[in-house]
Amino acid sequence: MKAPTPEEVTALVRDAVDSCEGRHAIAWLQCIQARLGYIPQEAIEAIAGRLGVPAATVYGVATFYHQFRFTPPGKHHVRVCTGTACHIRGGQSILDEWRRRLGIREGEVTADRRYSLESVACVGCCALAPVCVVGETVHGRMTPNTVGDLLTRYALEDEREERGGE
Repeated sequence: MKAPTPEEVTALVRDAVDSCEGRHAIAWLQCIQARLGYIPQEAIEAIAGRLGVPAATVYGVATFYHQFRFTPPGKHHVRVCTGTACHIRGGQSILDEWRRRLGIREGEVTADRRYSLESVACVGCCALAPVCVVGETVHGRMTPNTVGDLLTRYALEDEREERGGE
């Protein structure tokens, strides 16, 4: 998966700041992350410039909220629920299994940029606990074995995609 060039990021950030609703740092940060999947340094600087404050001030706002990421997510962004229902039903073992199989910790991206991993407080699917979300797809009643099954499934999909959808 090819990351955008610095010029592409700058153009996307400029467009987001120009077109997003609201005129405050949090609205712009949310809009930029919705478009790019993360908050690049260029976004921090652009927002700071618009607001007339130091970049450190905008960075301080962004780092205060857990929702903002500062590295591009992998092609398959994995979010593992660690909320109460998922925790009670083994969510931590699911998170541990993703970490083990991917060789990364929360907040990191695999070297091939295919996977990123994040733990989240709740995804709102408690009846399906334990749950993980890959991209926008919810996977419920997870076990350590189903983590492996999902990795196989996504690897096959990626392979098929790389061959041109055969």
